[in-house]
Formats: sequence, C-alpha cells, structure tokens
Amino acid sequence: MKKYLAEMVGTMVLVLMGCGVAVSLGCDPINNIPAVVGTAFAFGLAVVAMAYTIGGISGCHINPAITLGCMVAGRMDAKEGCMYMLFQCIGAFIGSALLYVLTANVPGLEGTGANDLQANVSMLGGLLAEIIFTCVFVLVVLGATAKTNGATNNFAGLAIGLSLVLVHLVCIRYTGTSVNPARSLAPAIFQGGTALANLWIFIVGPFVGGALAACIWKIIEPADK
Repeated sequence: MKKYLAEMVGTMVLVLMGCGVAVSLGCDPINNIPAVVGTAFAFGLAVVAMAYTIGGISGCHINPAITLGCMVAGRMDAKEGCMYMLFQCIGAFIGSALLYVLTANVPGLEGTGANDLQANVSMLGGLLAEIIFTCVFVLVVLGATAKTNGATNNFAGLAIGLSLVLVHLVCIRYTGTSVNPARSLAPAIFQGGTALANLWIFIVGPFVGGALAACIWKIIEPADK
C-alpha cells in the first residue's frame, strides 16, 4: 500500500507544481516563450524532486504511460500496474483540486493547466505528437533505470527529469505536452470545454507511446551482466 500512496503523492506534486507554474506564468507557446521554458522546467524539476523522494518506495512512475511501459517490458505485473495507475489518477485529482481552489481565489488566473490542441494543430497532429514524445520519454525512463546501466542508475532521476524538460520544450507548441494520462485527465475535468472534448488524445497518445517504447526497449535491451 505504501507504494501506491507514494505514487499518489508524487503525481499530486507533479500536477500541482507543473500545471501550477503553467497557470501562474500564463504559458502561451506563441506569445509567451519565457513561460514555456518555465513550465518545461517546472515539470522536469518536479519529476527530479519526486524521483529522489519516493523513488526508493515505488520507483516514482507518477505516470500511467510509464507504468504501462514497465508492464509491457515485463518489469511489473498487471495487477500492480493497474493499482499504480489508479492511485496516480487519484493524486492528479488532488493536485488539480488544490490548484482549482487556488486559482478560483485569485482574479486573473484561469484554468488548471489542462492540455489541449494548440493553434493550427489538427487532431492527428496532436495525437502523433503525444505518441512520439511519450515514446521518447518512456524509452529514457526504461533505459535510465535498467539494471544493465550499473552505477548510472544513481542519476536516473536527473536524466528522466531533464528529458521531460526537453520533451516539453518541443511538444508544448502542439498539445501543451501531456505524455501522461493522469496529468491530463484531472485538469481537463476541472476545466471542461475543448480540453475535455479532446481528452482522448492525451490518454490514447501517451498509452500508445509508452507501449511502443517498451517494445523498442525489449529489442535493444542488452543482456544482463
């Protein structure tokens, strides 16, 4: 149970901090580039912080796409994986609820940092972006945490966090960057509108990308030392 609670807390922090910075800075990939950079680093730093906080308890997935990748790669069973996903979503709802309460009491701040298709981006374009960049991100996670990496495992949290920064810098212009179904689900429900209508993109895309990353890793994974 402690593993599941750790995933809940970690996902709550990720959503509260990452989406909170996006809202506070007014993240706009066209008109506010500094806010885009700040948002990208917020998500990455949140992952780094949680990796070194709960990594020894649950592995710090805090992302259903990562959990699915681990399941497909054979690192965890389906029952445990489903429980991880459930508590990740619960944590995301807690983080979004806290952010919703905060923004509701501050004039000028709107939304909960929900993902949505950006200007001139089609549904297919958004779906492809989520598949591609989730695949890259989950592949980094699987590689950085592999036993065959030896001593570099000690820096896995840093590598994963920095890769999430990089993914956000590229993908925010297309979808606001999800690569995490839990991170998208809760904010969209609180925000509603087109964010909720397009939510399927940010669930299907990351899950497909995570499964694809696991398949790629199983092909290139070196033999155990």
